Amino acid sequence: MFSKYKKNGAAPAPKAPGKAPATNVTPIPAAAPEAPRKSLMKANASAKTVEVAPGSKDQKRRDRLSEIKLEIHKSLLDNLNLAALENASEQDLRTEINAIASESLEEMGIVLNREERNQLAQELYFEVKGLGPLEPLLQDDSVNDILVNGPKQIFVERSGKLQLTDITFKDERHLLRIIDKIVSAVGRRVDESNPYVDARLADGSRFNAMVPPVAVDGSLVSIRKFKKDKLAIDDLVGFGAFSEEMAAYLQAAVATRLNVIVSGGTGSGKTTTLNALSSFIDNAERILTIEDTAELQLQQTHVGRMESRPPNVEGKGGVSQRDCLRNALRMRPDRIIVGETRGEEVIDMLQAMNTGHDGSMTTIHANNARDAISRLENMVAMAGIEMPLKAIRAQIASAVNLIVQASRLQDGSRRMVSITEITGMEGDVISMQEVFRFQRVGLTPDNKIIGHFTATGVRSHYSERFKLWGYDLPAAIFEPVAAQ
Repeated sequence: MFSKYKKNGAAPAPKAPGKAPATNVTPIPAAAPEAPRKSLMKANASAKTVEVAPGSKDQKRRDRLSEIKLEIHKSLLDNLNLAALENASEQDLRTEINAIASESLEEMGIVLNREERNQLAQELYFEVKGLGPLEPLLQDDSVNDILVNGPKQIFVERSGKLQLTDITFKDERHLLRIIDKIVSAVGRRVDESNPYVDARLADGSRFNAMVPPVAVDGSLVSIRKFKKDKLAIDDLVGFGAFSEEMAAYLQAAVATRLNVIVSGGTGSGKTTTLNALSSFIDNAERILTIEDTAELQLQQTHVGRMESRPPNVEGKGGVSQRDCLRNALRMRPDRIIVGETRGEEVIDMLQAMNTGHDGSMTTIHANNARDAISRLENMVAMAGIEMPLKAIRAQIASAVNLIVQASRLQDGSRRMVSITEITGMEGDVISMQEVFRFQRVGLTPDNKIIGHFTATGVRSHYSERFKLWGYDLPAAIFEPVAAQ
């Protein structure tokens, strides 16, 4: 029936022993079944709210299908010639899987309705060609992050809020098999001797995993999904990430080659903001990007992308962001964009900004503009450079022109909460002025933040530069806006 991709001499599908084969794969209800995941998401839920009767119909159905899927997946591994599947079309593979599944179910004496058969076939396809239980979440455009805390607990982030899903792995071995499938595809490995790994999925999503014994309660996985459609400035303005006046100011800042740092916490939208700002770069400029995990999606014609890599098992072959940055300086860039500055590469980045590569951009983890400056100082110190603090600050003040602060607020929304200009040095202190900010007013009954974007009333330090480059911004955009 399914000879096209069948192994030569493949073992037949497993038969259930005894007279009642169906009972061989019917799961025995657990003594203490877990609470259903959805009820855990309710705010202030009581213990009674999240408990479930042992005979939950949905849970029994999922357990039953999971056991059947496990048996048939073993049959697929025995029967399918996996090497021949590399060039198989999706339709051919689905047909082959359906055929093997149908024969296996018949041999096992199990009858499923159409919905269960379709679900089983889909899950088997994901096991063979995709990432198993994670595949539906990867295909869901509303999901931004996937967070796995052991085989039985999978969270997703939607609209800035974490939600617990009802998707699970069969067990820790199942989860480890999926992790190994991901990392082996990019030439990495993860095991007890190397218990953590960074990788990139085929679609560009950022993947990180940590396995036992370091991960105590089961393997930990985080996936930051890659956005297929790059958000433009107009999209971000429409979403309320910042105002049109701020967009006009940022366009002038990027076009006139100010050095920009996008600051913010984890998941605050730094990379998205950097992508949007890069759209203001002229198409005739040569841009080099340097990242640990390639996420930037620049639309210009002349873009060279570089990605660092960790050392191999012997501790050799590693290429750091600093190595990439040093080499980039020899490649005649007009602008250098560093995906995230977090270490000793800060020295070379500041020197590049000070020596003719103006208009460069990077991101940094910090809570506000002043903290971003302190982080730069600390990274210079950690790089082992023996310089007086005043000299370090003078270097930073000369290199950095603008700090854009992104933040994920308590209601899950991501906003550009501040735009701050670096104006120079006053004694031993770096002087700066805030030009735009997000003014919070209060909260709605459903915990949505009320606020508005406003200028601070301070005229831009770079107004004359904007004029010389043909960006004569009206004075009105720097006037404060009253709350409506």
